[in-house]
Amino acid sequence: MQALCNLVKAYGPVVGRVLITLIFLTSGFEKIAGFSAVAGFMASKGMPAAEFLLVGAVVFEIAGALMVLLGWHARWGALLLAVFVVPSTLIFHNFWAVDAAQYSNQLNHFMKNLSILGALVFIMGAGSGPLSLGKEGKSASAQ
Repeated sequence: MQALCNLVKAYGPVVGRVLITLIFLTSGFEKIAGFSAVAGFMASKGMPAAEFLLVGAVVFEIAGALMVLLGWHARWGALLLAVFVVPSTLIFHNFWAVDAAQYSNQLNHFMKNLSILGALVFIMGAGSGPLSLGKEGKSASAQ
């Protein structure tokens, strides 16, 4: 068990950073590929200046994800991603305002996003860990 714990201490943070950023990188690039359709969907949800906000969402998702993935200013990257996750969760996964057929699906997405937000808050508090480009991964006292 000690060997497993040591392995997770050494490689767990980088594996976690890879796993948490996959969803944001995929989503960001999908938004670029389907820009007009995504902007239209955002507008249908009542978002003003949808194209402008979509550009911001793409920047926050891709920049934040790369920062976390590389462990370069990962705390700031996690903050960018959290700033993206909170409003998108409240606007696009508002399970309390959908019909019964959509309720379970939207509740699941809402809860998934809360879990992702938890991981981002953890990164903001703990930093990037070992195998990162930033000094924040070396030790908490170095910050």
